[in-house]
Amino acid sequence: MNNLTPPFTLETAIQKTRMAEDSWNSRDPQRVSLVYTEDCYWRNRSEFITGRQEIVSLLTRKWAKELEYRLIKELWSFTDNRIAVRFAYEWHDDSGNWFRSYGNENWEFADDGLMKRRFASINDMPIKESERKFHWPLGTRPAEHPSLSELNL
Repeated sequence: MNNLTPPFTLETAIQKTRMAEDSWNSRDPQRVSLVYTEDCYWRNRSEFITGRQEIVSLLTRKWAKELEYRLIKELWSFTDNRIAVRFAYEWHDDSGNWFRSYGNENWEFADDGLMKRRFASINDMPIKESERKFHWPLGTRPAEHPSLSELNL
């Protein structure tokens, strides 16, 4: 396995992106928090948080609301210690209303490969259940499932 610490190459930036997607698709806030530095700074929508415990709290709230969450991330750009991704995820609320959320994230990494800053912009679009495109069983997206580009999203 390649070293997944900065400076990134195209291959390691793609691997880092897929690892993040897989982690988030676990919907396990504690697991997700471990890829961030202890004092990681986030902007997530309109929330500004610092540290792993606040990450766990935010993600716990998120996945209590966003049910049947399935996410696809795609590398957009990278440089030495920064990666930009775009993503989409589908979910429904407790009333059965479906949404597709679109967004972009900018990541900055510490020398050890842990993320130290994350800036996320996210927009939610109501969709009909029949318009869903992410149908794999909950958890990791299968390798053969189309990417965002292949889905024209």
